[in-house]
Amino acid sequence: MAPAPPPSPATPSPLVPHDAASAYGGALPSPTPHTHAELTALLGLLTAARPRIGPVVVGHSRDAASRASAAAFVAAWSTLAERAVLGMVDWPETAASWLRPAKRFAAWEPDAWVVAAAPLGWAQMSRRLRRNTTWDPARTYGFAALGDSRLPALAGAAALQGMRGVTADGGVWTIDRGWLVRHLPPPAPGTP
Repeated sequence: MAPAPPPSPATPSPLVPHDAASAYGGALPSPTPHTHAELTALLGLLTAARPRIGPVVVGHSRDAASRASAAAFVAAWSTLAERAVLGMVDWPETAASWLRPAKRFAAWEPDAWVVAAAPLGWAQMSRRLRRNTTWDPARTYGFAALGDSRLPALAGAAALQGMRGVTADGGVWTIDRGWLVRHLPPPAPGTP
């Protein structure tokens, strides 16, 4: 009789490892209220995208700043011609798995997802999204709070590949091969 095959390795958890979460969790800033330049830049990033973006799903963590940013985006996006918000989903900063909010966030087929959240909660949520849904980070746009260089390290290098967002001063950031790359905001009108 042939020996039994070795046991298969346990499927790694989609949760951020506790030691990584502790190392970054206390040091990561909490979201702050969005700026006018930030909201304007986010709307510009989405309206300039090709192919054209119409319906979106908005997600946010449950802190006051993220809720307000998400609400401001929904109000502004809804006033644009042929733009719609299919749904809004929130999630806690700490949870046992994030499976339920991840499934709700990815349940629709939007042209894009928009996120206003704290970095640690979004890292947890994005890991669950990548593991259990068809969510695409390259079709995801974030507010300034997610423009933290530690976010790709927490989520995993491939978890957020292609995600884009804006800075508080109207600049843009992208996540590419595990790196968060910031681009300068456009010059102010009248600046040479």
